[in-house]
Amino acid sequence: MFGFGDLWKFFLSFFLLLPIVTLIHEMGHYFFARLFGGNMEINIGSGKSLLRVGPIRLNRIYFWDGWCQYEALRHETKLTNILVYAGGSLANLASILIVNGLIYAGVFEASIFTYQFAYFSFYFVFFSLFPIDHPNGYPSDGKAIINVFRYGKSDYHPQS
Repeated sequence: MFGFGDLWKFFLSFFLLLPIVTLIHEMGHYFFARLFGGNMEINIGSGKSLLRVGPIRLNRIYFWDGWCQYEALRHETKLTNILVYAGGSLANLASILIVNGLIYAGVFEASIFTYQFAYFSFYFVFFSLFPIDHPNGYPSDGKAIINVFRYGKSDYHPQS
């Protein structure tokens, strides 16, 4: 049951865990883009920029959305593009497995935070791979992957 005493857990999860899950997702794209010789910029949140650390920009509304953009890859093939687009979901799936493994090993205790972390991570996997065009005109990762299969490339870079 959810009561008023649980509100702080909700806010902590929403304002801390969700941005962490977003960062993990975007870092998955970043990993594969860098692996194949591309440069990438990561934005966590929306609105005006608050802080920039290397390729990561933290924006004012840091808990709302995240996206990244990469330049052409040095090793550009269908497979490398697909891996860049799928990288976010792969990172989220890996993080779920790691957290569950740490719970199983007794390092972490199962809690509302680990459940919410897994829930938010799965949410990112599902909705990023769902093949749609976002209202801003950018394709989801899933739609970009389909475009790469069909046309050899996607017109846009990863948008999560």
